[in-house]
Amino acid sequence: MTTVLEFNNVSVNVRVSGKEVALLRNVTFSVAQGKILGLVGESGAGKSMVGRVLSGMLPSNLRFAGGEVRFHGETLTGRAARSYLGRRIAFIPQEPLSALNPVLTVRQQMFEHLKHLGVARRDWQAYSVARLNEVGLPDPENMLQRYPHQLSGGQCQRILIAMAFSGDPELIVADEPTTALDVVTQAQIIRVLREVQRRHNTAVILVTHDLRMAAHVCDEVAVMYAGDVVERGPAREVLASPFHPYAWSLKNATPGLEGPQYVLPALADLMPGLKDMAELEGCRFARRCPTRDDVCARTVPKLEPVAHGHYVACAGACRSDVGQRQPEPHVLLKTASTAGRPLLEFRDVARVYHGQGRAKGREFHALRPLSLAIYPGELVGIVGESGSGKSTAARIMVGLVEASAGDVRVNGVSRRDANSAEQAEMRRLVQMVFQDPDSALNPRRTVERLVTQVLDLQPDVTPETRREVAERLMGQVGIAKDALNRFSSQLSGGQKQRVNIARALCVTPQLLVADEIVSGLDVSVQALIMNLLLTLNRELGIAVVLISHDLSVIRYLCTRVLVMREGYVVEQGDTESVFSHPQHPYTRTLLASVPPDDANAVWPREVEVV
Repeated sequence: MTTVLEFNNVSVNVRVSGKEVALLRNVTFSVAQGKILGLVGESGAGKSMVGRVLSGMLPSNLRFAGGEVRFHGETLTGRAARSYLGRRIAFIPQEPLSALNPVLTVRQQMFEHLKHLGVARRDWQAYSVARLNEVGLPDPENMLQRYPHQLSGGQCQRILIAMAFSGDPELIVADEPTTALDVVTQAQIIRVLREVQRRHNTAVILVTHDLRMAAHVCDEVAVMYAGDVVERGPAREVLASPFHPYAWSLKNATPGLEGPQYVLPALADLMPGLKDMAELEGCRFARRCPTRDDVCARTVPKLEPVAHGHYVACAGACRSDVGQRQPEPHVLLKTASTAGRPLLEFRDVARVYHGQGRAKGREFHALRPLSLAIYPGELVGIVGESGSGKSTAARIMVGLVEASAGDVRVNGVSRRDANSAEQAEMRRLVQMVFQDPDSALNPRRTVERLVTQVLDLQPDVTPETRREVAERLMGQVGIAKDALNRFSSQLSGGQKQRVNIARALCVTPQLLVADEIVSGLDVSVQALIMNLLLTLNRELGIAVVLISHDLSVIRYLCTRVLVMREGYVVEQGDTESVFSHPQHPYTRTLLASVPPDDANAVWPREVEVV
């Protein structure tokens, strides 16, 4: 089988405080024609840096420090790599809406790409239609006339896949192509990518943080951490029996949809930054490793075979201990009582948006009449695709959006009839935790000011009291007190989300409405946030409504679930019952779209999108 790409001990360095630091350190892997290699790891692992090397577009402050990149047996230089882009080496970017030009139609962008590839002008239209047909886009002639904002995220991603394969490249690098998509669209995109890849017999490097998905899609995986390849081998084998402590943590940090549940292991500390890597002499995972010993901090581990084609860079003691570790069983207790008065109640609540301008007279039903009750201490999940009405329901719960019809009650009091004092109390009782902490947190405020922002309404609060409240909140969300003087830009993604939660806790709410708060986070950070929500529920009795498109997250956190589609609740009930015996076809579609725990199971499966 022809080897398309080889990385042999590739190192890329940057200078930090007068010292050379390796962003990629002796990275070695290969990918053959017609095969898919998965580069797996969290943010900062070095996955995207591999793409930079392949494109020949390293920033000026980085230098190629050693090793060799070979493309079809020939050394790949930066100039050659740039000349190959689009033709022999193509890229599928992470953010489809950002990658496409918003002021150009799909036709204009496809034609521009085909011009770069040297396709004859008379063939552009037919070529574009054929490529869009290949990726399963209906009515491609009409699709070519549209602008990106008129398309869904999944449609935009299919267009990027079509453009990537237009030049019949020998290698495609897909950088997190499904991260921003819901589970159904994610499964569809992966299916399209794999079908087109097999049809063209193309080599693919799939960059992802999801080891479970990689095990189903890829032939081989290379697990990366802080610029090192720590484990490499057959994808299913690595998922089934990871040897490196980091690979083991990635596997077990994702909750499952089937079988017994276990407490998700949340890694301590953060992935080392540039300054930290400058000080690390040995294994870069050592300070976070649950099985480390004194040798780890002093020794740079090398990839060594543990089975045929399976390599691990880890000291023997750590490696042998990983297989012996048994995760702690996770039991989700139903502590909430449904006998008393609901904390929050919807009575036939609906939301309708009316068109403006040319769309005047049209109506969009974002939320169809919905009745539900949330009781004190309850854990409720709402799942569905993008546009299903989940976020609309969440915003109505906290009062950010008014219901067009129906009645919202908090502690038995109708929001519609409440006086100003009662409305203020409702806002205190029901708090929102937003999806994107970067947008939700003021970058000009310190963490102390952010989490105690509500105290600005009380002019008699002393600095000492504010500090005391802030320290208490930091303790509740598991952040060190010294973070209070930092700004949000100085925090990691997980820390920002915990600050986001702490701010909501400042007014001692009884219900947190969490809208996709773990979406897009690395799996270890996701595990930390989910465990935090469970702790707050158990220790403080706070009820949680979790909005998510990730069914495994809902199963881990929630005792009750509502499944939404196009503004309707199509199924609801006990989480385990709904997930193990789904009654509605749409629920079955959602469940079939999630990569199964068993690496030998077929995924993505052909499912009917109802």
